[in-house]
Amino acid sequence: MPWVPPFERLKFRSEATKPMKTNAVRLLESLGVHYELREYTVDPEDLAAETVAAKIGMPPEQVFKTLLARGDRNGLCFAVVPANTELDLKALAAAAGDRKTELVPVKELQALTGYIRGGVTVLGAKKAFPVFADETIQLWDSISVSAGVRGTQMILRPEDYLHVTKAVMADIARSK
Repeated sequence: MPWVPPFERLKFRSEATKPMKTNAVRLLESLGVHYELREYTVDPEDLAAETVAAKIGMPPEQVFKTLLARGDRNGLCFAVVPANTELDLKALAAAAGDRKTELVPVKELQALTGYIRGGVTVLGAKKAFPVFADETIQLWDSISVSAGVRGTQMILRPEDYLHVTKAVMADIARSK
């Protein structure tokens, strides 16, 4: 084995034994919320939430993706829907008090949330936009959401997620 400077060995060892602490993880820890992290291999060509669900061994309806939308009256909001569904923009507009909403372009995500596509989460986001979660979130004992970085999901109780994010439940998802 080639010689590696001590600081490099420490860096490698800590990365190998501990998942990355993201802002989302730090937030939950500061609030005393129990969670579990699940890591998976990222394929940059396939960031679909259904693929993530398969990689972490959970059904897609129990894995929730976080989308950022912009309404014509009330501005930005997060929408949290199951992996196997699409966001119903009209239903989100009604829930948010807007006439219409549209998804924010991917190129704007990082500046607005602090996260990149495939790693967007409400938890620890740059700004606290209103959150709307599909009502099916309450059907589960545990759910999965992004931990704020591609390749890591956090599993937690839906009631904890709803409480921490102050999410409003609404029927905002539709079948693909």
